[in-house]
Amino acid sequence: MDITERRAKLREALIDAADEAIGRDGLSALKARALAEAAGCAVGAIYNVFPDLDALIYEVNARTLKRLDATLGAGLPADDPEAAMQALALGYHRFSRADSRHWRAVFAHQIPDGAVPPDWYLGLVGRLFRHIEEPLATLLPHLDGQIRQSLARTLFSAVHGIVSIGLEEKLGSTPDEIIARGLKLMVRAWVAGLPVATAPRPAIRP
Repeated sequence: MDITERRAKLREALIDAADEAIGRDGLSALKARALAEAAGCAVGAIYNVFPDLDALIYEVNARTLKRLDATLGAGLPADDPEAAMQALALGYHRFSRADSRHWRAVFAHQIPDGAVPPDWYLGLVGRLFRHIEEPLATLLPHLDGQIRQSLARTLFSAVHGIVSIGLEEKLGSTPDEIIARGLKLMVRAWVAGLPVATAPRPAIRP
């Protein structure tokens, strides 16, 4: 095995170790020494493969985003945009419950001031919004693409807020069925208001 193959093998071992550690104990428990021990390498070897732990965390979070992408895209009703968006909201809620530590890690990862996520990672994030943009395009085919992208992010923010508050229980414990009902009602109201919110406004006469 040459050096390139050894580096690739170590890289995957470190991602696997970090993935397992986050899934078991959460992002805050991720430590270089424990990762090195799990991957069977010296601590310094981590930084021969990754420039820093942030780069390793991006790799683990990318796996989470890919699983979320597959979950959200499974079995969406193609002929009912509102039902599709409700299904997306409920699927996001279920994913956050089923894989809460990985889900939290995506949003808990704090990068240094002035740093930005790598382009390949932002591309994964951007792909997730297509699940919302596609039913929006069916509902409102006349909308400009940038407006549709903005609306997709607005709906995601609303869903994420409801799911986060429910999962973190900052306002008290809320049963999953109540959260699910609230998500469906919110999406229904949001969709119902879209024609008015996106209609051209009449010019104001002086």
